[in-house]
Amino acid sequence: MQLTQNFKLPSLYLRVAIGSAYLWEVADRLGVLGAHGRPHVGWGDWPHFVDYARQVMSFLPASVIPALATLATIGEAVFGFLILIGLFTRQAAIGSGILGFCFALAMAISFGIESPLGYSVFTLSAASILLASLPSYAWSIDSLLSHQKINKQLSIYQDKNGVETV
Repeated sequence: MQLTQNFKLPSLYLRVAIGSAYLWEVADRLGVLGAHGRPHVGWGDWPHFVDYARQVMSFLPASVIPALATLATIGEAVFGFLILIGLFTRQAAIGSGILGFCFALAMAISFGIESPLGYSVFTLSAASILLASLPSYAWSIDSLLSHQKINKQLSIYQDKNGVETV
């Protein structure tokens, strides 16, 4: 029990850091954070993001880049949201780890190893894998659903065995 207690805050911190990072990037490429060229805006719109994706995946056929950019964005939005709210956390964290690792490899191939290291993309991938390996996720929908399931099973057990509840 003590081990689980020690992971409550780090688990929440990992979820917030990973989830918000993904959602921030998705918001940027969809123009929510402002127009391209504004301070603290990386892409500002979809066309600028797709241009960047072409650079990152320069070793792939140009015709597949828009589809892969779309899939990556959908993955980041879904994984980010699920991790942030703590629903299907383990599965979303595994997907996030794989997506981050693929992105880091693509950056390393196209720009050199210093790019994914400098932007901490391997770190995001590793943090996601670490999150997936934690035993539980405090303050999450997963935790709430788990407690409800346990309470329901306990209630069924008590009913079957004639145990009175107070």
